[in-house]
Amino acid sequence: MKAIVVHGARDLRVDTVPGHAAAPDSVVVRIVYGGICGSDLHYAADGRNGPYTVTEPLVLGHEVVGVVAEVGRDVRDAPAVGTPVAIHPATPAAPAGAIEPTGLHLRQGGTYLGSASTRPHTQGGFVELLEVQPGQLRVLPDELPLRRAVLAEPFAVALHGVRRLGDRVRGARVLVSGAGPIGSLAIAALRHAGAAEIVAADLQEFPLKIAASVGAGTILNLSRRHTLPGSSFDVVVEAAGAVPSLVSILDAVRPGGSVLQLGMLPREPVAVPMSTVIAKELTLFGSQRFDIELDEAIALLAADPSLEAVVSHEFPLDDATKAFAVAADSSQSAKTILHIS
Repeated sequence: MKAIVVHGARDLRVDTVPGHAAAPDSVVVRIVYGGICGSDLHYAADGRNGPYTVTEPLVLGHEVVGVVAEVGRDVRDAPAVGTPVAIHPATPAAPAGAIEPTGLHLRQGGTYLGSASTRPHTQGGFVELLEVQPGQLRVLPDELPLRRAVLAEPFAVALHGVRRLGDRVRGARVLVSGAGPIGSLAIAALRHAGAAEIVAADLQEFPLKIAASVGAGTILNLSRRHTLPGSSFDVVVEAAGAVPSLVSILDAVRPGGSVLQLGMLPREPVAVPMSTVIAKELTLFGSQRFDIELDEAIALLAADPSLEAVVSHEFPLDDATKAFAVAADSSQSAKTILHIS
């Protein structure tokens, strides 16, 4: 079967890898769509993502949906063959339907699809057939097409970050810096959480149009002499994963306000004016992947077809190199997805 495999920096290939039957306790899913994440782009371009370096061929991909293809003989209560499903990429994964945080996403020693954080690496989901544990499956509602459902994993990431803010969101004036896929999905999450006003800021016009379509009431193109108003937002969300973006939003948030760091910053020390955090008595929230939010993401995607606007491009698996090039260009793309099988 075919898979998208990174062998090192700037060495992305569509390889043929061995197929497999379901183990007695597992389920095999035929992957239909996969979304290209920033971590996939880092692995493909740099051979590493943060501290995690590719040391062996790694199948990429953790934003994947498909249909059940085979159920292991010892699996009980699994979805029937042919059932559309989303896949929780973490092991261990929060159980389906959980309403209280589990903290499993912070547990040391866990794995995540398509990650070089483990030895051997945890192979990912950009493959025609993927073997997973039954607890990783989430059955999709009839009204949610697979093409929109592929946003479930990144939307869960955005929902988790917004959940970290708690009641601070309702009725708040919020700035989201960085209108890429995670920023736009954060805007949708903020809208559903009751934010009174949402402003999106970016350096590119294309992602700002997406941001407006999913709930940003005001957009600011910072490359066109627009500036962020000082000390005027109750909550600011850094979704660009860029140090200058973080520095600017610290000036934009009001005294006593809250900062959510949703974008992934470099592992190395970065220069941030912490005196601003002190002087304004800001509350800074970090956010790592997600915990129990996948079910909520699926429900909201089913109820809100407008979110499919975040999907800007679709490529077949064999055009992976072109797909990754488009995904890396934020001036022309939002979420780029692969039609795998």
